[in-house]
Amino acid sequence: MLLVATTVGPSRIEGLGLHAAEPIAAGTEVWRWHPVFDAFIPDAEVAALPETARDFLERYAYPAPELPGGLSLNLDDARFMNHSDDPTLETVGEVCVARRDIAAGEELTCDYGAFHPGLRDVIRAGAPDAGRGN
Repeated sequence: MLLVATTVGPSRIEGLGLHAAEPIAAGTEVWRWHPVFDAFIPDAEVAALPETARDFLERYAYPAPELPGGLSLNLDDARFMNHSDDPTLETVGEVCVARRDIAAGEELTCDYGAFHPGLRDVIRAGAPDAGRGN
């Protein structure tokens, strides 16, 4: 769940992105996994969904190593966070913290490979700095 004020708007990386609504100091916790705001969907349930629902999950959900056997889906606007090889946030376990001071309006990004190493290779095969396709 997001722990800071954010907005969703156009991204220079891909489609829509998540932006800081106010300045964020380096070291601030920006996001933390929480079962009310971050759903776990078992693989069997994903497979049973209609194609349009699976397409949505392909775009916005991700495999989380701490929750094997399914996908994690952010239910708040964190799902609009794009990938960067030089992200504004650092993933530390189930928490994302600001790597540096972040200005209001700046896009919040993470390294998808930090929580799923295989995604880094897929992203790099398509583009050096690609988002989820929001």
